[in-house]
Amino acid sequence: MSVFVTQLFNGLSLGSIMLFIAIGLAITFGLMGVINMAHGELIMVGAYATYVVQQFFAQYAPQSMDYYYIIAIPVSFFVSALLGLGLEKSLIRHLYHRPLDSLLATWGVSLILQQMARTIFGAPNVAVLPPEWLDGGVHVAGMVFPYKRLFILAFVAVSIFALYMYLNKTAAGRRIRAVTLNRDMAACLGISTQKVDAYAFAIGSGFAGLAGCALTLLGPIGPTIGTYYIVDAFMVVILGGVGKLIGTVLGAFGIGLIGTLTEYSTSATMAKVITFALIIVFLQWKPSGLVSMKTRSLD
Repeated sequence: MSVFVTQLFNGLSLGSIMLFIAIGLAITFGLMGVINMAHGELIMVGAYATYVVQQFFAQYAPQSMDYYYIIAIPVSFFVSALLGLGLEKSLIRHLYHRPLDSLLATWGVSLILQQMARTIFGAPNVAVLPPEWLDGGVHVAGMVFPYKRLFILAFVAVSIFALYMYLNKTAAGRRIRAVTLNRDMAACLGISTQKVDAYAFAIGSGFAGLAGCALTLLGPIGPTIGTYYIVDAFMVVILGGVGKLIGTVLGAFGIGLIGTLTEYSTSATMAKVITFALIIVFLQWKPSGLVSMKTRSLD
């Protein structure tokens, strides 16, 4: 039972990280249909923003190092959001309804951002030291639940709740939902779809920055940190269903649990193969994903 509970916790932890990584992609892909290959580099930007905040505190306020991570969370969000807003206004806005062009352009942007990171911070990975209050873990019946993983679970839960409230309880969020459901009808009713696209892309990019901030708690970061997660992010979005927040949540935790449980009985490589095979089989049965969006449009 202790082994099962430990694997269940590991699966929830992995699912929460995948959810954080995929949620920003779900917003942009579901709203605009843009395949943003630079999403992984926006994660990298959030991670390096956390590293810069750590270095700033270490140099100018070493007595307050325990609080640097609290400051790094909003900094990583806004830095990635501003970069995403600039990317949307300068490049992606001109490539709507051209999926191949947008894919190639964002892939080029990802290479540029990686090279910029190597130039500024160097090619080797750098370490972000977690604050002391995240050291250790909770001991229950011989099992250890690390504070870092528990903090990430709580961090993800609060962020998803905040996003849900924004999308459902604010006028700006309802405009995003309206454009996602029926862009032409929303435009006819006076909603500026260009502004909605820009703000939604900025929010999605900001969540990528938060994902990078969370990843710094798990190990060193480098210019290619986002590359390792971009495929999993697309996998979560497609499995959950494009444009549905609850589908992304279910897809992330489902993949995390399946991957962890199968890895315990097989190996890491085999677990990945089994997870991909199960997703392919499921999408053959239900191509729209776990939660499909209901619209009034006719095919």
